[in-house]
Amino acid sequence: QVQLAESGGGLVQAGGSLTLSCSASGLTFGPKFMAWFRQAPGKEREFVAGINRSGGSTTYSDSVKGRYTISRDSARNTVFLRMNSLKPEDSAGYYCAASNIIASNVVPTHTTDYNFWGQGTQVTVSS
Repeated sequence: QVQLAESGGGLVQAGGSLTLSCSASGLTFGPKFMAWFRQAPGKEREFVAGINRSGGSTTYSDSVKGRYTISRDSARNTVFLRMNSLKPEDSAGYYCAASNIIASNVVPTHTTDYNFWGQGTQVTVSS
């Protein structure tokens, strides 16, 4: 049974920082890609940041580029998301995702590219 477990969500004031973590279990080998998505009420789930197995390739959405940092501990199948300079519009449920179904070496950015998902952790940024 493959499971992803997120943690670290919470309430933070605008301009503050927060770090999310996600651990994958039930996999013999580490996922080729791991990523973070977020979904606000009434909106579609959107890509935030992704990283490959070695951690040498990362991709960020334009809305978080320069403020968020994704990192990965491949030995522990764990991915982190450091969020700085948070804005109210960053408020959303944040979901960890993993993929081992993509042949490309480019970090995928669509929900359909990922086949494992966590339950989500809520991030709320107050103004």
